[in-house]
Amino acid sequence: MTAIAQSAAPARPSRIGGWDSSWILWILIIAVLLFLVVSPFVHLVLTSFQAEKTGEFTLKNYAAAYGRARYVEALFNSLKLGAGAALLAGALAVPLAWGVSRTNMPGRGFVRMLVLATFITPPYTGAVAWILLAGPNAGWLNRIYVMLTGAEAGPFNIYSFPGLVVVIALYSFPYIFIFTSAALELVSSEMEDAANILGAGAWRTMRKITLPLALPAILGGLIICFLEAIALFASPAMIAIPARFNVVTTQLFQFFGNPSRVEVAAAYAMPLLGVTVLLVLVQRLITRRKGFATLTGKGGERRPIDLGGWRWAIFGYAMLVAALSVFLPYIFLVQAAFAKAWGRGFALDNFSFQNFHFVLFEHATAAKSVWNAFLFGGAAATLGVIITLGVAYIVARKLVPFAGFLGFLCVAPFVIPGVVLAIGFYAAYAPPPLALYGTATILILAFTTRFLPIGYVNASAAIRSINPEMEEAVRVLGGSRLTALRRVVAPLLKRNLLGAWLLIFIPATRELSSAIFLYGPNTKVVSVMIFDMSEEGNFEYLAALALLLQMLTLPMLYIGQRALGRDFMLRRNAT
Repeated sequence: MTAIAQSAAPARPSRIGGWDSSWILWILIIAVLLFLVVSPFVHLVLTSFQAEKTGEFTLKNYAAAYGRARYVEALFNSLKLGAGAALLAGALAVPLAWGVSRTNMPGRGFVRMLVLATFITPPYTGAVAWILLAGPNAGWLNRIYVMLTGAEAGPFNIYSFPGLVVVIALYSFPYIFIFTSAALELVSSEMEDAANILGAGAWRTMRKITLPLALPAILGGLIICFLEAIALFASPAMIAIPARFNVVTTQLFQFFGNPSRVEVAAAYAMPLLGVTVLLVLVQRLITRRKGFATLTGKGGERRPIDLGGWRWAIFGYAMLVAALSVFLPYIFLVQAAFAKAWGRGFALDNFSFQNFHFVLFEHATAAKSVWNAFLFGGAAATLGVIITLGVAYIVARKLVPFAGFLGFLCVAPFVIPGVVLAIGFYAAYAPPPLALYGTATILILAFTTRFLPIGYVNASAAIRSINPEMEEAVRVLGGSRLTALRRVVAPLLKRNLLGAWLLIFIPATRELSSAIFLYGPNTKVVSVMIFDMSEEGNFEYLAALALLLQMLTLPMLYIGQRALGRDFMLRRNAT
């Protein structure tokens, strides 16, 4: 402490007439937070009650939003989609989590790595890969089936409601895996031993003892998966629209057609927002229950369960899930990226680097879209870390009477789906006087707001780990809070700040749900470019661009793993 205090002593106190000028920073951070979170939400609600031209109060927007049967049907489709995807994702994730966390299944670290690979795969990349795999007639699975059986057509059709459920579940199950494995790792072996003494085998013990103890975590993961499914835009847009059915997010996108019906879109978004808020509250209530003594993490030995020969069966199941979510999709995504025509297969004369050359050097906007994504993502991550660090410090040190409310505002975007957030930003900042629609500024601000909860959770945990006495030493020597923050707190939080920056940057570079509503001709990002190429049917160029995005992300993952541990991307959602 003495060394730190001495290093801070030469700093000139930031005081003006006895008033700590660091308050200027706190006020600015609070103002920016209100601008990012409160203003778009208020404008969203107000816009839903405003007439298009006059701005007068009206309920006609709600009548228009829910006055047609197909609009209401889209809402019910979203609810069915969320339920189906969550249940299927649970069936995929829970056995995997049990095998990795509680048994002697071989290759447990490898399976965790495959779950991480699934987790970092953007949903739209997975959707494209499954279009290549299970598209009617031309899809590889159908072609292989026809070749092996001699049938006239294959049985798979990704352009269907079940197809969409499968695709979303395959890239959402890591959420349930994270919650479930985190809970199972805290279960003591003592209760399992007691069940074994009474004659229960490993499988019965798992069904009757282990999984019921982790039930709150499993239910919490199912709810998060449900919310992820109903809020997704890319996968439904690529699969549901060609299949001629709508969900809420694709219907909202159509409201932004020509002419744009922002007021109706705002009204139509309200039930989605309401369902999300309600289920997040339920999820928090479930996962914070204190009645499960074995999940407190105190005492008790934890030993892997010996499955004998069955350990290879559970490993085989893990490899089946990995084949559906990682191996098969990436094999055929790579094939398409390096193919002159993806339908011609793996022949050597079909191999080419032309697709990568085209998207990097010949396409008018593809390379720029990659640059835009990383530039906007980096700016959003930097702004997000600054804001969340400042808010976490204000909350932890109780610098203002309403500090707790500021913390709530930082995590509030978690309950706002990306498309709803984008409509709020459009309503708030697209019209004059700001007129930010289509600019880099509105995209950076939207990305920052979208991922504020990630930064805040990390910053809050880090700030709480620092003893306030270290800052008080700086204050005693005449330094301001700002000096203490700059010279003491920030150096101690380097790794945490790097982790928070990466956890915002990586998803921001591939964000589509909000970008699709806010980008302009010169601010198209790579996720929007991939979506446009999918609509045009340019799967070779699309695959090359998607792989390029993944390859550029790998160095960031490496840095994060070196600084924060192997599973840092997974742990952020178990917090």
